[in-house]
Amino acid sequence: MNSANPVCQAIFPSAYFPSLAYLSELLKFDSIEIEIHESFPKQTIRNRCTILSANGLLNLTVPVVKIHGNKTKTCDIEIFNNEPWQLKHFRAIESAYKSSPFFDHYIHFFERIFHQKYDNLIDLNEEILQIILGRLKLKKTISFTTTFEKESGNIVDHRSTFNTKSLSYGLHYKPYNQVFSDRFAFQSNVSFLDLLFNEGPNALLYLQMNRKY
Repeated sequence: MNSANPVCQAIFPSAYFPSLAYLSELLKFDSIEIEIHESFPKQTIRNRCTILSANGLLNLTVPVVKIHGNKTKTCDIEIFNNEPWQLKHFRAIESAYKSSPFFDHYIHFFERIFHQKYDNLIDLNEEILQIILGRLKLKKTISFTTTFEKESGNIVDHRSTFNTKSLSYGLHYKPYNQVFSDRFAFQSNVSFLDLLFNEGPNALLYLQMNRKY
């Protein structure tokens, strides 16, 4: 890993429709490496995101195939396309956010994610990240690791920071209006889709200004 400029560099896990905490941290760095040579860990943000539905928090999981068993690297993880996961995810997102203020304004940017076939999880997540950065009008240098190194040197290491079992990750956000705020308490760290569909062009400012440690 290149550690020439540790202030501006960090290493992150790959993520499927990443959370507010993930993107808040990513905003701090000019250059981001995505870890793809780790042994793929199960039940993480690499193939799972959380949205707020009419029935509460809902995990959306991309079905995957570990072609080399538990030693399969993240870069080798294939998507199991023998089940209609894309249709299920799109319908869940549409049901959760179709009444949000900015759903119609932004959903078309993501629709191809649910109609185009992806064989590799990394390709899917990379396209999602680029779409999100485009909506935030941010330019970041994104690269992939070429080998796995347990220690990241001087690069900020976020590979184990984000845990899907804890939506707060130690970060607490000021409430914004969510679709089902009349039913549920504010959920501070679900997928970025929730923020984008509810706050629209204010999403970047929210990530930058409305975070508390």
